[in-house]
Amino acid sequence: MEPLAARELIEASRGGDARAFERLVAPHLAELRAHCYRLLGSPHDAEDALQESLVRAWRGIGGLDDRGFVRAWLHKIATNRCLTAIERRGRRELPVDFGAPGGEVAPGEVAWLEPCPEPSPEARCLARESVELAFVAALQHLTPVQRAVLVLREVLGFPAAQVAEQLGTSTASVNSALQRARKAVGSAGPTQHAVLRESGDAAVGALVARWSDAWHRGDVDAIVALLADDARYSMPPLPEWYRGRDAIRAFLLAGPLRSRWRFLPTWANGQLAFGTYLWDAAAGAYLPGGLDVLTVRGDHVVEVTSFLTADLTRFRLPARLHPPVLDLVRWRDGDRVPG
Repeated sequence: MEPLAARELIEASRGGDARAFERLVAPHLAELRAHCYRLLGSPHDAEDALQESLVRAWRGIGGLDDRGFVRAWLHKIATNRCLTAIERRGRRELPVDFGAPGGEVAPGEVAWLEPCPEPSPEARCLARESVELAFVAALQHLTPVQRAVLVLREVLGFPAAQVAEQLGTSTASVNSALQRARKAVGSAGPTQHAVLRESGDAAVGALVARWSDAWHRGDVDAIVALLADDARYSMPPLPEWYRGRDAIRAFLLAGPLRSRWRFLPTWANGQLAFGTYLWDAAAGAYLPGGLDVLTVRGDHVVEVTSFLTADLTRFRLPARLHPPVLDLVRWRDGDRVPG
Protein backbone atom coordinates (compact mmCIF):
# COMPACT_ATOMS: atom_id res chain seq x y z
CA MET A 1 0.00 0.00 0.00
CA GLU A 2 1.36 3.40 -0.97
CA PRO A 3 2.12 5.70 2.03
CA LEU A 4 -0.27 8.36 0.73
CA ALA A 5 -3.10 5.86 0.35
CA ALA A 6 -2.43 4.49 3.82
CA ARG A 7 -2.53 7.97 5.36
CA GLU A 8 -5.81 8.68 3.60
CA LEU A 9 -7.32 5.45 4.90
CA ILE A 10 -6.07 6.17 8.42
CA GLU A 11 -7.63 9.62 8.34
CA ALA A 12 -10.92 8.25 7.01
CA SER A 13 -10.91 5.50 9.64
CA ARG A 14 -10.42 8.07 12.37
CA GLY A 15 -13.53 9.77 11.03
CA GLY A 16 -15.55 6.58 11.52
CA ASP A 17 -15.35 5.15 7.98
CA ALA A 18 -15.56 1.37 8.58
CA ARG A 19 -14.91 0.53 4.93
CA ALA A 20 -11.72 2.56 4.98
CA PHE A 21 -10.61 0.64 8.07
CA GLU A 22 -11.33 -2.67 6.33
CA ARG A 23 -9.19 -1.60 3.36
CA LEU A 24 -6.46 -0.45 5.73
CA VAL A 25 -6.13 -3.78 7.55
CA ALA A 26 -6.98 -6.17 4.69
CA PRO A 27 -3.39 -6.53 3.37
CA HIS A 28 -2.24 -7.66 6.83
CA LEU A 29 -4.94 -10.19 7.78
CA ALA A 30 -3.25 -13.35 6.47
CA GLU A 31 0.02 -12.48 8.18
CA LEU A 32 -1.76 -11.59 11.43
CA ARG A 33 -3.75 -14.84 11.40
CA ALA A 34 -0.56 -16.90 10.93
CA HIS A 35 1.15 -14.86 13.66
CA CYS A 36 -1.62 -15.62 16.14
CA TYR A 37 -1.52 -19.31 15.23
CA ARG A 38 2.23 -19.55 15.82
CA LEU A 39 1.85 -18.06 19.27
CA LEU A 40 -1.28 -19.98 20.30
CA GLY A 41 -1.01 -23.30 18.44
CA SER A 42 -4.72 -23.39 17.58
CA PRO A 43 -6.50 -21.97 14.50
CA HIS A 44 -9.64 -21.45 16.59
CA ASP A 45 -7.79 -19.52 19.32
CA ALA A 46 -5.90 -17.62 16.63
CA GLU A 47 -9.11 -16.53 14.91
CA ASP A 48 -10.56 -15.38 18.24
CA ALA A 49 -7.40 -13.40 18.99
CA LEU A 50 -7.40 -11.88 15.52
CA GLN A 51 -11.01 -10.74 15.76
CA GLU A 52 -10.44 -9.28 19.23
CA SER A 53 -7.37 -7.49 17.87
CA LEU A 54 -9.30 -5.97 14.98
CA VAL A 55 -11.99 -4.71 17.36
CA ARG A 56 -9.32 -3.11 19.54
CA ALA A 57 -7.61 -1.64 16.49
CA TRP A 58 -10.87 -0.09 15.27
CA ARG A 59 -11.57 1.37 18.68
CA GLY A 60 -7.99 2.59 19.05
CA ILE A 61 -7.39 3.93 15.55
CA GLY A 62 -6.66 7.31 17.05
CA GLY A 63 -3.52 5.84 18.63
CA LEU A 64 -1.96 5.09 15.23
CA ASP A 65 0.52 7.87 14.54
CA ASP A 66 0.72 9.74 11.26
CA ARG A 67 3.80 7.83 10.15
CA GLY A 68 1.39 5.07 9.22
CA PHE A 69 3.25 2.04 10.60
CA VAL A 70 0.09 -0.02 10.22
CA ARG A 71 1.78 -3.43 10.13
CA ALA A 72 3.78 -2.89 13.32
CA TRP A 73 0.77 -1.34 15.07
CA LEU A 74 -1.49 -4.27 14.22
CA HIS A 75 1.11 -6.83 15.27
CA LYS A 76 1.57 -5.03 18.57
CA ILE A 77 -2.15 -5.32 19.29
CA ALA A 78 -2.34 -8.94 18.13
CA THR A 79 0.76 -9.98 20.08
CA ASN A 80 -0.59 -8.55 23.30
CA ARG A 81 -3.97 -10.23 22.77
CA CYS A 82 -2.14 -13.54 22.28
CA LEU A 83 0.00 -13.03 25.39
CA THR A 84 -3.17 -12.44 27.38
CA ALA A 85 -4.68 -15.63 25.97
CA ILE A 86 -1.54 -17.62 26.85
CA GLU A 87 -1.85 -16.49 30.47
CA ARG A 88 -5.34 -18.00 30.66
CA ARG A 89 -4.27 -21.53 29.75
CA GLY A 90 -1.29 -23.84 29.53
CA ARG A 91 0.79 -24.48 26.47
CA ARG A 92 -0.38 -26.76 23.69
CA GLU A 93 1.35 -30.10 23.29
CA LEU A 94 1.93 -32.98 20.90
CA PRO A 95 2.13 -36.54 22.27
CA VAL A 96 5.83 -36.76 21.37
CA ASP A 97 6.57 -33.74 23.57
CA PHE A 98 6.52 -35.74 26.79
CA GLY A 99 7.07 -39.26 28.04
CA ALA A 100 8.47 -42.29 26.28
CA PRO A 101 6.76 -43.93 23.28
CA GLY A 102 4.57 -46.98 23.56
CA GLY A 103 1.38 -46.04 25.34
CA GLU A 104 2.15 -43.78 28.31
CA VAL A 105 -0.77 -41.63 29.40
CA ALA A 106 -0.39 -37.87 29.44
CA PRO A 107 -0.60 -36.31 32.90
CA GLY A 108 -3.80 -34.41 33.62
CA GLU A 109 -5.72 -32.41 31.09
CA VAL A 110 -3.72 -31.61 27.97
CA ALA A 111 -4.39 -28.85 25.47
CA TRP A 112 -3.32 -30.34 22.14
CA LEU A 113 -1.63 -28.50 19.33
CA GLU A 114 -4.03 -28.23 16.38
CA PRO A 115 -3.25 -28.35 12.65
CA CYS A 116 -3.42 -25.20 10.58
CA PRO A 117 -5.25 -25.12 7.23
CA GLU A 118 -3.30 -23.99 4.20
CA PRO A 119 -3.43 -20.20 3.72
CA SER A 120 -5.10 -18.73 0.68
CA PRO A 121 -2.89 -18.98 -2.45
CA GLU A 122 -1.87 -15.33 -2.26
CA ALA A 123 -0.81 -15.73 1.38
CA ARG A 124 1.09 -19.03 1.13
CA CYS A 125 4.48 -17.37 0.80
CA LEU A 126 3.85 -15.56 4.09
CA ALA A 127 3.11 -18.58 6.21
CA ARG A 128 4.09 -21.99 4.89
CA GLU A 129 7.60 -22.38 6.23
CA SER A 130 6.92 -20.79 9.60
CA VAL A 131 3.84 -22.75 10.66
CA GLU A 132 5.38 -26.23 10.44
CA LEU A 133 4.35 -28.49 13.30
CA ALA A 134 7.83 -28.93 14.76
CA PHE A 135 8.42 -25.18 14.83
CA VAL A 136 5.03 -24.27 16.31
CA ALA A 137 5.34 -27.10 18.87
CA ALA A 138 8.80 -25.85 19.88
CA LEU A 139 7.43 -22.33 20.31
CA GLN A 140 4.89 -23.62 22.83
CA HIS A 141 7.74 -24.59 25.19
CA LEU A 142 9.14 -21.06 25.32
CA THR A 143 8.03 -18.46 27.80
CA PRO A 144 5.32 -16.19 26.34
CA VAL A 145 7.75 -13.30 25.89
CA GLN A 146 10.43 -15.51 24.29
CA ARG A 147 7.78 -16.91 21.97
CA ALA A 148 6.68 -13.45 20.89
CA VAL A 149 10.22 -12.13 20.49
CA LEU A 150 11.35 -15.06 18.34
CA VAL A 151 8.38 -14.77 16.00
CA LEU A 152 8.47 -10.98 15.75
CA ARG A 153 12.22 -10.88 15.14
CA GLU A 154 13.03 -14.06 13.21
CA VAL A 155 9.81 -14.75 11.30
CA LEU A 156 8.34 -11.30 10.76
CA GLY A 157 11.60 -9.37 10.64
CA PHE A 158 10.81 -6.48 12.98
CA PRO A 159 13.86 -4.61 14.31
CA ALA A 160 14.77 -5.20 17.95
CA ALA A 161 13.89 -1.63 18.92
CA GLN A 162 10.46 -1.94 17.35
CA VAL A 163 9.82 -5.27 19.10
CA ALA A 164 10.84 -3.67 22.39
CA GLU A 165 8.25 -0.92 21.80
CA GLN A 166 5.60 -3.50 20.89
CA LEU A 167 6.21 -5.49 24.07
CA GLY A 168 6.83 -2.55 26.37
CA THR A 169 10.38 -3.57 27.27
CA SER A 170 13.99 -2.67 26.41
CA THR A 171 16.04 -3.56 23.36
CA ALA A 172 18.54 -5.33 25.59
CA SER A 173 15.75 -7.51 27.03
CA VAL A 174 14.53 -8.34 23.54
CA ASN A 175 18.02 -9.39 22.42
CA SER A 176 18.47 -11.50 25.54
CA ALA A 177 15.09 -13.21 25.08
CA LEU A 178 15.90 -13.87 21.44
CA GLN A 179 19.18 -15.61 22.31
CA ARG A 180 17.47 -17.85 24.85
CA ALA A 181 14.65 -18.63 22.43
CA ARG A 182 17.03 -19.52 19.60
CA LYS A 183 18.91 -21.89 21.87
CA ALA A 184 15.72 -23.56 23.09
CA VAL A 185 14.19 -24.01 19.64
CA GLY A 186 17.44 -25.27 18.13
CA SER A 187 16.92 -27.44 15.05
CA ALA A 188 13.13 -27.18 15.14
CA GLY A 189 13.20 -24.14 12.88
CA PRO A 190 11.13 -24.24 9.70
CA THR A 191 12.61 -26.37 6.91
CA GLN A 192 9.93 -28.88 5.83
CA HIS A 193 8.25 -27.06 2.98
CA ALA A 194 11.53 -25.70 1.65
CA VAL A 195 12.68 -29.31 1.14
CA LEU A 196 9.45 -30.27 -0.63
CA ARG A 197 9.53 -27.18 -2.82
CA GLU A 198 13.11 -27.91 -3.90
CA SER A 199 12.09 -31.49 -4.70
CA GLY A 200 9.44 -30.26 -7.12
CA ASP A 201 5.87 -31.30 -7.79
CA ALA A 202 6.96 -34.54 -9.48
CA ALA A 203 8.71 -35.76 -6.33
CA VAL A 204 5.78 -34.73 -4.14
CA GLY A 205 3.36 -36.44 -6.49
CA ALA A 206 5.42 -39.65 -6.38
CA LEU A 207 5.34 -39.67 -2.58
CA VAL A 208 1.60 -38.97 -2.61
CA ALA A 209 0.98 -41.89 -4.94
CA ARG A 210 3.20 -44.36 -3.05
CA TRP A 211 1.88 -43.43 0.39
CA SER A 212 -1.81 -43.43 -0.50
CA ASP A 213 -1.51 -46.59 -2.61
CA ALA A 214 0.19 -48.47 0.24
CA TRP A 215 -2.62 -47.53 2.63
CA HIS A 216 -5.35 -48.34 0.11
CA ARG A 217 -3.89 -51.84 -0.34
CA GLY A 218 -3.24 -52.27 3.39
CA ASP A 219 0.39 -53.05 2.56
CA VAL A 220 2.31 -52.62 5.81
CA ASP A 221 5.65 -53.42 4.16
CA ALA A 222 5.15 -50.66 1.60
CA ILE A 223 4.17 -48.17 4.33
CA VAL A 224 7.12 -49.05 6.55
CA ALA A 225 9.52 -48.87 3.60
CA LEU A 226 8.65 -45.19 3.23
CA LEU A 227 9.46 -44.47 6.89
CA ALA A 228 12.82 -43.36 8.23
CA ASP A 229 14.48 -45.70 10.73
CA ASP A 230 13.72 -43.31 13.59
CA ALA A 231 10.24 -42.27 12.39
CA ARG A 232 7.60 -41.24 14.92
CA TYR A 233 3.85 -41.78 14.78
CA SER A 234 1.34 -40.02 17.04
CA MET A 235 -2.43 -39.52 17.12
CA PRO A 236 -3.61 -36.54 19.17
CA PRO A 237 -5.83 -36.41 21.17
CA LEU A 238 -4.62 -39.92 22.12
CA PRO A 239 -1.44 -39.70 24.21
CA GLU A 240 0.13 -42.88 22.79
CA TRP A 241 2.89 -42.58 20.24
CA TYR A 242 5.38 -44.89 18.57
CA ARG A 243 8.97 -44.60 17.40
CA GLY A 244 10.91 -46.69 14.89
CA ARG A 245 9.85 -48.91 12.03
CA ASP A 246 9.29 -52.03 14.14
CA ALA A 247 7.06 -50.31 16.70
CA ILE A 248 5.05 -48.50 14.04
CA ARG A 249 4.67 -51.70 12.02
CA ALA A 250 3.32 -53.58 15.03
CA PHE A 251 0.90 -50.78 15.83
CA LEU A 252 -0.41 -50.58 12.26
CA LEU A 253 -0.98 -54.33 12.07
CA ALA A 254 -2.71 -54.43 15.45
CA GLY A 255 -5.11 -51.59 14.69
CA PRO A 256 -5.37 -49.30 11.67
CA LEU A 257 -4.63 -51.83 8.93
CA ARG A 258 -7.50 -54.02 10.04
CA SER A 259 -9.77 -51.46 8.37
CA ARG A 260 -10.22 -50.17 4.81
CA TRP A 261 -8.91 -46.67 4.14
CA ARG A 262 -8.89 -44.04 1.44
CA PHE A 263 -6.46 -41.11 1.53
CA LEU A 264 -6.79 -37.73 -0.18
CA PRO A 265 -3.76 -35.39 -0.20
CA THR A 266 -3.81 -31.77 0.91
CA TRP A 267 -1.55 -29.32 2.75
CA ALA A 268 -1.55 -28.45 6.46
CA ASN A 269 0.98 -26.37 8.35
CA GLY A 270 2.85 -25.93 5.08
CA GLN A 271 3.43 -29.69 5.01
CA LEU A 272 2.14 -32.54 2.92
CA ALA A 273 -0.95 -34.02 4.59
CA PHE A 274 -3.67 -36.56 3.92
CA GLY A 275 -7.32 -36.57 4.82
CA THR A 276 -7.96 -40.16 5.87
CA TYR A 277 -11.31 -41.88 5.38
CA LEU A 278 -12.41 -45.11 7.06
CA TRP A 279 -14.95 -47.46 5.46
CA ASP A 280 -18.27 -47.54 7.30
CA ALA A 281 -20.53 -50.33 6.05
CA ALA A 282 -23.64 -48.93 7.74
CA ALA A 283 -23.17 -45.57 6.04
CA GLY A 284 -22.06 -47.15 2.77
CA ALA A 285 -19.28 -44.57 2.59
CA TYR A 286 -15.80 -43.70 3.75
CA LEU A 287 -16.08 -41.42 6.80
CA PRO A 288 -13.35 -39.11 8.18
CA GLY A 289 -10.70 -40.86 10.25
CA GLY A 290 -8.30 -37.97 10.77
CA LEU A 291 -5.79 -35.65 9.17
CA ASP A 292 -2.30 -37.14 8.79
CA VAL A 293 0.40 -34.45 8.60
CA LEU A 294 3.70 -35.80 7.27
CA THR A 295 7.18 -34.52 7.98
CA VAL A 296 9.49 -35.54 5.16
CA ARG A 297 13.28 -35.77 5.04
CA GLY A 298 14.71 -36.73 1.68
CA ASP A 299 12.77 -39.72 0.37
CA HIS A 300 11.45 -40.81 3.75
CA VAL A 301 8.68 -39.85 6.14
CA VAL A 302 10.22 -39.02 9.51
CA GLU A 303 7.00 -38.24 11.36
CA VAL A 304 3.28 -38.78 11.02
CA THR A 305 1.00 -36.70 13.23
CA SER A 306 -2.53 -37.99 12.83
CA PHE A 307 -5.04 -35.46 14.16
CA LEU A 308 -7.98 -37.76 14.77
CA THR A 309 -10.61 -35.06 15.35
CA ALA A 310 -9.64 -32.62 12.59
CA ASP A 311 -12.44 -31.17 10.48
CA LEU A 312 -11.35 -32.22 6.99
CA THR A 313 -13.59 -29.67 5.30
CA ARG A 314 -11.31 -26.94 6.68
CA PHE A 315 -8.55 -28.46 4.57
CA ARG A 316 -10.47 -28.35 1.28
CA LEU A 317 -11.50 -31.99 1.56
CA PRO A 318 -14.96 -33.61 1.40
CA ALA A 319 -16.88 -34.59 4.53
CA ARG A 320 -17.21 -38.19 3.27
CA LEU A 321 -16.36 -40.31 0.24
CA HIS A 322 -18.79 -42.48 -1.66
CA PRO A 323 -17.67 -45.36 -3.91
CA PRO A 324 -16.28 -45.32 -6.48
CA VAL A 325 -13.49 -43.22 -5.00
CA LEU A 326 -10.72 -41.54 -6.99
CA ASP A 327 -7.63 -43.24 -5.61
CA LEU A 328 -5.17 -41.67 -8.05
CA VAL A 329 -4.33 -37.99 -7.97
CA ARG A 330 -1.91 -35.75 -9.74
CA TRP A 331 -0.33 -32.54 -8.54
CA ARG A 332 -0.20 -29.15 -10.20
CA ASP A 333 1.38 -26.17 -8.48
CA GLY A 334 1.13 -27.94 -5.16
CA ASP A 335 -2.63 -28.47 -5.37
CA ARG A 336 -4.64 -31.69 -5.52
CA VAL A 337 -6.59 -32.14 -8.73
CA PRO A 338 -8.46 -35.18 -10.09
CA GLY A 339 -6.22 -37.66 -11.91
